[in-house]
Amino acid sequence: MRCPVGVSLLEKLDKLLEKAGIQDIGFSNRFVAIKVHFGEPGNLSFLRPNFAKTVADRVKALGGKPFLTDCCTLYVGRRNNALLHLDAAMENGFSPYSTGCQVIIGDGLKGTDDIEVPINGGVYLKSAKIGRAIMDADIVISLNHFKGHECTGFGGAIKNLGMGCGSRAGKMIMHNDGKPKVDASHCTGCKFCARFCAHAAIEFPDGKASIDHQKCVGCGRCIGSCSFDAIGNEDGSSNDMLNCKIVEYAKAAVDGRPHFHISVVNQVSPNCDCHNENDAAVVPDIGMFASFDPTALDKACIDAVNSAPALDGYVFDASKRGNDHFTSIHPTTDWRLQISHAEKIGLGSGDYELITV
Repeated sequence: MRCPVGVSLLEKLDKLLEKAGIQDIGFSNRFVAIKVHFGEPGNLSFLRPNFAKTVADRVKALGGKPFLTDCCTLYVGRRNNALLHLDAAMENGFSPYSTGCQVIIGDGLKGTDDIEVPINGGVYLKSAKIGRAIMDADIVISLNHFKGHECTGFGGAIKNLGMGCGSRAGKMIMHNDGKPKVDASHCTGCKFCARFCAHAAIEFPDGKASIDHQKCVGCGRCIGSCSFDAIGNEDGSSNDMLNCKIVEYAKAAVDGRPHFHISVVNQVSPNCDCHNENDAAVVPDIGMFASFDPTALDKACIDAVNSAPALDGYVFDASKRGNDHFTSIHPTTDWRLQISHAEKIGLGSGDYELITV
């Protein structure tokens, strides 16, 4: 992320795209879905729209027809239908005027416009419900902000594609094996978690939070919202299952067509950009990465983050820090499953050669 005087990050990103070989894809007159996260309003660690414009401009220069896209969220917030989602995107600076291309919500007005896509090699799922507009595209580019995540350890290219391309029904399928539980000894009864539950599943019968698993869909928003570590997964395998399902959805989203992946490793926040806030960065800004292989890309970014020193103000105190920042932040997650399961089903390889541009 260093820039000599007279050279911008956007120029460096464009140079990275060229060096990584994006021009080897045949873009002429083809629709190109640029999968991004527009950021939940209130969060300020999401990628600036300037990055998206650089990618869109490069695609247009190569003859392609780019559009920015994301699918509706499962949880309560300002992106769970297309109208709110577009409002949020524009509030955060994403518009045809700022990015040079149109913004299309991938799964339609209510998050129900999807296509059931076979998962080649799927272990836990045989098909995925992917937003129709994303499946209608000829080429997929993922442009993602690399950060931590309360349920998967980290969020990178694979999660941007897997969870991000799933319709609301698809997101429920990925989440529904995990049901969080409350540790009453840590619960303060502040009721903050209930504000983030879209399904009214959290009650306070004795002043402590209690989760009704008949209503809960397992989206994990309550886990990320609790400041007292009072909410976690009832079944230790739930996050593991979620990681694997996300990988399988990512494979469904890109199989059979050209795809290219970009990760910007800056403002590496502990939690997902789906939060309407962001905590202090975990490590210093590192750089921008690109690859045709989303698995190699994620592994390179993980290694770069874990090789970096933790910043003061890091979410965990010094006594709890280790060499694996994301596991230190979210000890009930195992991010390694994203890499190993992706290799198992043929999404890519965790082996990589890092070429510095």
